[in-house]
Amino acid sequence: MSVVLIVEDELLELEFLKSIVSEELQPNDKLITCESGIQAVKLAKQYRPDVIVMDILIPEMDGLQALQEIKKFLPQAAVMILSACSDFSYAQTAIRLKVQEYLLKPIKPSVFKQAFQELLATVDTGKEETIAEEFTEPKNNQIYFIEKSIKYIHDNFKQKLPLQEVSSYLFLNPQYFSRIFKKEVGVSYIDYVNKLKIEHACKLLETTNYPAYRISSECGFTDPSYFNRVFVQQMNMTPKAYRRKHLSENMENV
Repeated sequence: MSVVLIVEDELLELEFLKSIVSEELQPNDKLITCESGIQAVKLAKQYRPDVIVMDILIPEMDGLQALQEIKKFLPQAAVMILSACSDFSYAQTAIRLKVQEYLLKPIKPSVFKQAFQELLATVDTGKEETIAEEFTEPKNNQIYFIEKSIKYIHDNFKQKLPLQEVSSYLFLNPQYFSRIFKKEVGVSYIDYVNKLKIEHACKLLETTNYPAYRISSECGFTDPSYFNRVFVQQMNMTPKAYRRKHLSENMENV
């Protein structure tokens, strides 16, 4: 799946760009748009686009300033700059930011379409190379990623923690991360995370009077019924039965 961000504050121009881009995207690709530089940075952090089509003269923060911020956390994004003026300083900044395309307005549909197709091809090639590199990484690199992922998991397992979040933190393909995690750790990612969550749930059942739904939330489960099922799978009893058993054992030891 590819994500494309178009940043353009002129409505007619935006509709023109959207119409061409939409023709080139696959059904599972995502197209997002905005009108200002600040919005662009915010959306880039949220959606992590593969391709960015950026006008320069936009409100709040100009396109090149926005791109400077975006490149700090998305250095590999493929970028096309659109400009209504031929100021050479703009072009110099674009070159420094490793912009792939720099087009002057007004833009012919055929020119934009060809440039956009080339950007998509660049992105697809980059993804294939990244996946190939990941699958041929040396053993010590795999161990490094697993150790880093486990630390991240232990720091964040009390909240909702989908596999995609951890793989994104490591800059790894989710399928690849899932495969090497199970290979190196011996259990699947979801089983590992759920084990930590249930261990924490047991501690809360032993040390607090929290109801099961709150303990479910404290352990990062969004669905109390799912929490209950996972708890029973691991502990062979419900959370309520576990608390009752713990209290009974404490009474016997008094």
